[in-house]
Amino acid sequence: MTAERPEVEAAALPHEGANAHQAHTIVIVGAGQAGGWAAQALRSEGFAGRVVLIGDEAHPPHERPPLSKAVLSGAAAPESTRLMKPEAFDALAVQWRPGVQVHRIDRAAKQVLLSDGTAQPYDKLILCTGGRARRLALPGADQVPLHTLRTIEDAQALAPALRPGRSVVVVGGGWIGLEVAATARQQGAEVVVVETQSRLCERTVPAEVSAYLLALHRAQGVRVLLGAGVRGFARAADGADSRSEVLLADGSALVCDTIVLGVGLVPNDELAREAGLACDGGVLVDAQCRTSDPHILAAGDVAVAPNPWAGRSLRLESWQNAQEQGMAAARSALGQAVDYQPLPWFWSDQYGMNLQIYGMPTPAHRMVQRGDPASGSFVLFYLAGYVVQAAVGANAARDLRFARRLIEQRKPVDAERLADLNTPMAKL
Repeated sequence: MTAERPEVEAAALPHEGANAHQAHTIVIVGAGQAGGWAAQALRSEGFAGRVVLIGDEAHPPHERPPLSKAVLSGAAAPESTRLMKPEAFDALAVQWRPGVQVHRIDRAAKQVLLSDGTAQPYDKLILCTGGRARRLALPGADQVPLHTLRTIEDAQALAPALRPGRSVVVVGGGWIGLEVAATARQQGAEVVVVETQSRLCERTVPAEVSAYLLALHRAQGVRVLLGAGVRGFARAADGADSRSEVLLADGSALVCDTIVLGVGLVPNDELAREAGLACDGGVLVDAQCRTSDPHILAAGDVAVAPNPWAGRSLRLESWQNAQEQGMAAARSALGQAVDYQPLPWFWSDQYGMNLQIYGMPTPAHRMVQRGDPASGSFVLFYLAGYVVQAAVGANAARDLRFARRLIEQRKPVDAERLADLNTPMAKL
């Protein structure tokens, strides 16, 4: 998903005039989606040197969005999340180091020190270290099982708890929390969502979209508590060893079988910080994906990059960004001209509803509605003057493709025609 971050100026960082195409060994730290696409791009661009792909997970590069949906529900096996078939991955001829951690970057020696005691030299280093699920340092957090959902193992551990007759409390009404809630409800579990803010997904969508999501979940039987702070956790007072309590700020408690934390992502930027790279809510990079070290690049959930569509630098937590920025970082490492400043795009699937967001809607924008949310298919356009700046839609993929075009072209539009379902989007 898209995450807001403080304004930073990564583009002002110093860089070399690069002889990056002369690199013989390119090391990628992080074997998730960004790292996997970076490796693939290096080969597709003709790089014949050594590619070392280091990941602390045991699995080959894979996509994470299905973990909260198809994998969690059991509709798809974990293997279905792989970025490429095994034979395609093998054909890349990368040196893959699964289950290995990088303890330190030695910038002076241009090498990374690994958990197995070895050192891996590099000519160029690409950091795709991603992030980890945020935990809550609250009383009782170490006394009860608290699930998060970030890895294949997380999904496998949580899946058995989502069944009829079981009760689940999801702490956090953001995207991952709502996707888990939807999957749990579809599996027959009773679900309560606890959100500290006054509306769902408050940081990333306007109020009307939050209202739509709230109505969607309540219609499916989910109990949603807004403005509800969590003060701690405890074992259930009824004596049942397997049950837990979520203690709320108002003094009440929610008794349940399973607690899931969906309270955001912490970027894994510790390696970069310890190596002295410029960081601010993630690793600072420029439009060429370069960090403050001319030999080190970064991509994916860990990278904070300038974004003209948002008017500031930010970290994008999205499937699109992991793929495209990983590929951009690879091309930049090879000395190619790169100007990665994407239009943010995010999507979420809940209860068979596909919601997509293009751009960064803000309260300052004028909203124009096309279609009726009650019908299950609609698009909300967000305009500055007569120019579409962002769009949010549900079950409206075709209209949203045209919306993306309008945003990128910065083309003035007639608001009345934009709202008129009888006016084809192609004619705007």
